[in-house]
Amino acid sequence: MSSASIPSPCINVCRMDPLSQLCSGCFRSLEEIAGWAAASNPERVAILARVTSRRLASDQNEVPHG
Repeated sequence: MSSASIPSPCINVCRMDPLSQLCSGCFRSLEEIAGWAAASNPERVAILARVTSRRLASDQNEVPHG
């Protein structure tokens, strides 16, 4: 499986939250967004795991900063 086969979590709502420093659309940091294209599959899976955690926390109104 190539890195290109794991799609970006981007949903075209590109707006950085000043408090969490995460995109309000995809819940990634600027570093994660910028590095996505060059990320290996394991790195992408790790980012997606953090995104899932952040999204769940956001649903409970508590976004973690890491």
